[in-house]
Amino acid sequence: MSHPDRDPVYDRENFVRITPDVKLGKNVGIFCHVNLYGCAIGDDTKIGPFVEIQKGALIGKRCKIQSHSFICDGVNIEDECFIGHGVTFNDRYPAAVHPDGSIIKGGEWECIPTRICKRASIGSNCVILCGITIGEGALIGAGTVVTKDVAPGLIVAGNPARILRKRKV
Repeated sequence: MSHPDRDPVYDRENFVRITPDVKLGKNVGIFCHVNLYGCAIGDDTKIGPFVEIQKGALIGKRCKIQSHSFICDGVNIEDECFIGHGVTFNDRYPAAVHPDGSIIKGGEWECIPTRICKRASIGSNCVILCGITIGEGALIGAGTVVTKDVAPGLIVAGNPARILRKRKV
């Protein structure tokens, strides 16, 4: 996949774009139509097709990021997490322009860190708002909108997320 004569690395056959500032661990699997820039990805992690991981995002070891997911700046996904298809991490107050109508440029907003703790699993098509922590071993049901912290080991689902029960380990 590496093309030393190109900057950023761009695999035209598989439509993969990886900028030089990406830190890849050992044995990282990257499938087609992936865009990675300024992020770090740990050993043995698998990144599915149509995934974008932005600058400042950290992905741990032995994670699985399924297709069509979007992981933005400030998201820290710890080791052994599962991120389902179409999971989106979102800004708290998204906007295209300032109140005066001028265009918002890179770095002109507050990055609010989001933490996904070890072995958490997030089902397909979830929306995770910034500034929250999903605790170790928590399970987020498909389609859930997570607006508040989720304690370790809980199963939550719904819009907004509601506690269903404690996860059996």
